[in-house]
Amino acid sequence: MPHQSKWQQLPTEAINPASLGIDKLPSAEIIDVMLGEDRKMLAAVARERERIALAVDIITQALRKGGRLVFIGAGTSGRLGVLEAAEIPPTFGMSSDQVLGLMAGGKSSVFRSREGAEDRYEDGVRAVKRLKPGKKDVFVGVSASGMTQFVRGGLAAGRNAGARIIFVTCDPATELQSFVDLTIALGVGPEVIAGSTRLKAGTATKLVLNMLTTASMVRFGKTYGNLMVDVQSTSEKLKDRARRIVIIVTGLDYAGADTMLRRAKWNVKAAIVMQKTGLPLAKSLTRLRKADGVMRDALGEDIESRLRELLGPAAAPKD
Repeated sequence: MPHQSKWQQLPTEAINPASLGIDKLPSAEIIDVMLGEDRKMLAAVARERERIALAVDIITQALRKGGRLVFIGAGTSGRLGVLEAAEIPPTFGMSSDQVLGLMAGGKSSVFRSREGAEDRYEDGVRAVKRLKPGKKDVFVGVSASGMTQFVRGGLAAGRNAGARIIFVTCDPATELQSFVDLTIALGVGPEVIAGSTRLKAGTATKLVLNMLTTASMVRFGKTYGNLMVDVQSTSEKLKDRARRIVIIVTGLDYAGADTMLRRAKWNVKAAIVMQKTGLPLAKSLTRLRKADGVMRDALGEDIESRLRELLGPAAAPKD
């Protein structure tokens, strides 16, 4: 009996009829082919809108209960998960212990490819067990093919511990749908270069992970309107952003915003509450805690009208 490839039928491994002669094209036409395929990719993400929204609700609920959000993947998928986890603390003020990324092959695989690491189911099990998963946690498995053994092992360990499981894949036919709480299946179709899932599959995955984290953080009260009020002021650029946010919300000038932020120990939310209410730092922090960190509730004000006023006619609501 001839050997049968278990990957051959995957949509991510298929040959793309739109790029059969790509090696004969000039540069501009190669770009045109890729742009055409990326338009299809955006449509594939849009088709999963409802499932992405449901995943956001699952994640938000878990975070409110003190649970963790853990991305687990290999190769491009793993790197995207690690990147997402790394960017949440400075942007939204979350602890790095609450949003994590697990990568097949460990941290070194982020910088240097170790493709064989993805085949080790038990490595995925061990990586998750080291985190001591629980019922409050959410694991987001990321696998373009839907077959990555490291991811499957990790998700199985999380599932056995009672955690919620979300699976992001580019194979709508994956049988893992019966194993997880929710599958986001991105039917992006074959890649411009057959099997190169760093292309459409990777871009679609990045978009979805951005949506999962950003929407969850917004629902969790990490923004005021669309302002990054939980930004961690750990660099001059971020300190400048913090000052500008305080200026926008309170009307202080640059020097006044800097003074208020220093009094608030660079806590943007506290600085705004202090200026708006006249309360000292300790009482401002108490007020924020009682409002679960939601600025609209802590201040009893909606920032949207002020933002529209600052932006002028271009931000006027559409009839």
